[in-house]
Amino acid sequence: MEYNPRFIEPKWQLKWEENEVYKVENDKTKPKYYVLDMFPYPSGAGLHVGHPLGYIASDILSRFKRQKGFNVLHPMGFDSFGLPAEQYAIETGQHPAITTAQNIQTFKSQFNKIGFSFDWSREVRTSNPDYYRWTQWIFKQLFESFYNNETDRAEEIQKLITLFEQNGNEKVDAACDEDTPSFTAEEWKGFSEKEQSDILLKYRLAYKSEAIVNWCAELGSVLAHDEIKDGLSERGGFPVERKKMPQWMMRTTAYADRLLKGLDEVDWSDALKEMQRNWIGKSYGAELSFQIEENPANNKSEELTELTAFTTRPDTIYGVTYIALAPELEIIDELTTSEQKAAVANYVSYAKNRSERERQAEVKTVSGVFTGSYVINPISGKRTPIWVADYVLSGYGTGVVMGVPSSDERDFRFATHFGLEIVKVIEETKTDENGKIEEAYTEKEGTIVNSDFLNGMSIKEAIQAAIKKLEEKKAGTGKVNFRLRDAAFGRQRYWGEPIPIYYKEGIPHSLPDSELPLMLPEVDSYRPTAEGEPPLGRAEAFNYQGKYPYELTTMPGWAGSSWYFLRYTDPQNMRVFASKEAVDYWNQVDVYVGGAEHAVGHLLYSRFWTKFLHDKGFLNFDEPFKKLVNQGMIQGKSSLIYRINGFQVYLSEGIYKQIKKLKSDAEKVEGINQIAGHEAIPAHTEVNITPLHVPVSMVKDDVLDIAKYQKFRPETENAEFIKEENGTFICGSQVEKMSKRLHNVVNPDDVVSEYSADALRLYEMFLGPLEYSKPWDTSGIDGVQKFLRKVWRLFYHDNGDLALNDEKPTKDEFKTLHKTIKKVSEDIERLSMNTCVSTFMICANELTSMKCHKKEILEPFLVVLSSFAPHITEELWHVALEKNTSIIKAEYPNYNEEYLKESEFEYPISINGKVRSKMSFALDTPEEDIEKQVLATEVVQKWLEGKTPKRFILVPKKIVNIVI
Repeated sequence: MEYNPRFIEPKWQLKWEENEVYKVENDKTKPKYYVLDMFPYPSGAGLHVGHPLGYIASDILSRFKRQKGFNVLHPMGFDSFGLPAEQYAIETGQHPAITTAQNIQTFKSQFNKIGFSFDWSREVRTSNPDYYRWTQWIFKQLFESFYNNETDRAEEIQKLITLFEQNGNEKVDAACDEDTPSFTAEEWKGFSEKEQSDILLKYRLAYKSEAIVNWCAELGSVLAHDEIKDGLSERGGFPVERKKMPQWMMRTTAYADRLLKGLDEVDWSDALKEMQRNWIGKSYGAELSFQIEENPANNKSEELTELTAFTTRPDTIYGVTYIALAPELEIIDELTTSEQKAAVANYVSYAKNRSERERQAEVKTVSGVFTGSYVINPISGKRTPIWVADYVLSGYGTGVVMGVPSSDERDFRFATHFGLEIVKVIEETKTDENGKIEEAYTEKEGTIVNSDFLNGMSIKEAIQAAIKKLEEKKAGTGKVNFRLRDAAFGRQRYWGEPIPIYYKEGIPHSLPDSELPLMLPEVDSYRPTAEGEPPLGRAEAFNYQGKYPYELTTMPGWAGSSWYFLRYTDPQNMRVFASKEAVDYWNQVDVYVGGAEHAVGHLLYSRFWTKFLHDKGFLNFDEPFKKLVNQGMIQGKSSLIYRINGFQVYLSEGIYKQIKKLKSDAEKVEGINQIAGHEAIPAHTEVNITPLHVPVSMVKDDVLDIAKYQKFRPETENAEFIKEENGTFICGSQVEKMSKRLHNVVNPDDVVSEYSADALRLYEMFLGPLEYSKPWDTSGIDGVQKFLRKVWRLFYHDNGDLALNDEKPTKDEFKTLHKTIKKVSEDIERLSMNTCVSTFMICANELTSMKCHKKEILEPFLVVLSSFAPHITEELWHVALEKNTSIIKAEYPNYNEEYLKESEFEYPISINGKVRSKMSFALDTPEEDIEKQVLATEVVQKWLEGKTPKRFILVPKKIVNIVI
């Protein structure tokens, strides 16, 4: 019988589906284990070989845990709302639901071909109404809640209303907007319904407010920071501007401290935790006010009298030489003098439309503009200029920064660039022989100088003394600050969850539960309306009870993904998002696998929603993911050819390298024409060569199939391809991100078709540690395919006859098996899958060399291998071993320590440091006996030539060395 994966794999995939072998029930008699992958957005491109990396690792873990006796939940679904489907709808008119459904079918087909053990009966799609009904319901709970700082949890908004009715908000300690007014109970009762509603919006966990957002007019939508690159939308590359708009928000800041503390409870990498800590950005310092100097040349209103800045270093107050404002601040216009108005307007227009990430990343790029106005330092009384600088972010602190060039690197670069004063305030700051400061001193230890009453204090002492002085002068106060901002929630687009809000006389009301889901209406176009309203504004009669208009924005992509792991536990439930019994049983996700690109956004929002649902009594845990693993990226090996600009002439890699070494254009022209054997390009040509990506499917062993490429690019039909001396056209190569644009995408379907799904699974794990990025090279898969054939030959002879026998295994055979079981089981627990594959290969080689075809060895070996290569092992399990139940249900074997104990050791026998022989001895053999036996051997006697050795050195379980 031959190994034929093209027959075996579809056969077992169909049987597994028919028999529902992966279906899981809430079986309380077994310990649970919840393994989850970050579910994909179903793009039209489908999967490439980089995508399955994490899925394969989690699938191996799931199969392993199932065989170890756990009740394993390993579901899959689709994050199916998203901009690509909407953009396609705008371009073609096809409803996004149709595109999405087609793409999902492609994904599921690809998943099934790789042999994943997903329980498809629990599939969720965020764009299905029976799913987004509960996304809307959770939003409603957030809207109807506030965060009580006294109890440190979310509570019903009605409780807050009762407090207002009894005592106003004087004694209320709750998360709210900074501009929330104070009022008495009597004033509250005297407010109109609209005024009360507006005040409550300042407390609600889901609220509508004026906010600065990333607005992309071409996409007609607000974008998250991670949807923007270099000031352009990631999707489509359209311009993005920072704009103030009415916007639904999530009060994530209410949970900032708990989000920070919760990181101590989870098993995540230190790097990932640090990314979240930095995003939350907790810092201690002071908030202080700088009085604005009166200046008739500016446009300042009477109300604007001071600028408030937050600083973690109030000890450096005497080193402040300028104030910098974030370009988004509206007060800039008021502070700008007439002389500076044009320069400031131009700079603000440029700076505020750059993303915050871009502005933070470009630390060496210095830009800014002087407003023409000044403030007065509240401690030193010094007159200080006000600048606008794009390194200041409106989302951190107040958007006002006190510039201390001698103690902050960015401030130092800014002051140096613009020639501003730099004052030394810490003794340890480096200066040249003339006393000029050479670089900012940013350490947290040092002695204060040039700072009046702070002189001689340590930095820590000076921080507290400065805060005390600010409070005495009523110019500031000590404060804890967070970088985390409330999350923009609304999107001005069609393909997303409708926000379950209607407006009655301008007041937002949440829909009754009985009205959920609020379905996406049909529209005649997916673009914004002529009046600039979101696409939902095109829907006819889109209102509640026929008269109250619905909210027209939809939810962001992260809404549905913030809780999907909970729906998997009870996906068919129509009464609640998941029953208490189900979420109590499955509890937290035990292992969550996904890309590092979601390290901040998705993970932070999921944690926020989980903590909120815990506060409301729906969950008995407040961290969603116990252990999280970020898989690395499988990079593409791109193939390159080299075109001479202005000509249809292409150079092979070797020719390109030769020409590149030549200095002048004349030499290059001569060289190209000499190699071509004719005038390929005219004399006096300026030679510029451009590397071009070619589809890797047209390249084998770096050799381009020119005929295929000419069909792909018809314009090259008459082009000249200058080849190597041996007549081949060799492509250059480079490792980079796998993408369609670079033509280096490898479709897993093609790999499965040419090799096998088991080979793909093993090869992706064999490439290297799961967390590392590594390049894909299809030629490397031959090794694992040969390994699979070697496994097959342990069961069948080359002539197809069954090779199995019932003979008793030898000690060495048992040792090979049990060291494999031990190593693989330990490595799977660590998700060290690459070392498992190496161990399997060693095991197969050893068993082959021992000519082992014994059932007692091969049966447990198959079970251990089955998590990695489920198809070949299932076939051998049934056909060769004649089992009636699936190997998926088999019990994982335990290793026996007795077989791993070493009873003897094979010593290399060295003479004067060179190995001349090897001898085995029992571990308990006395040293003098080893010496006698070694010296008596024919090999040693030959080298001794009758002499007595000078020394006999024995290093136990290492080596024997004889010095003669």
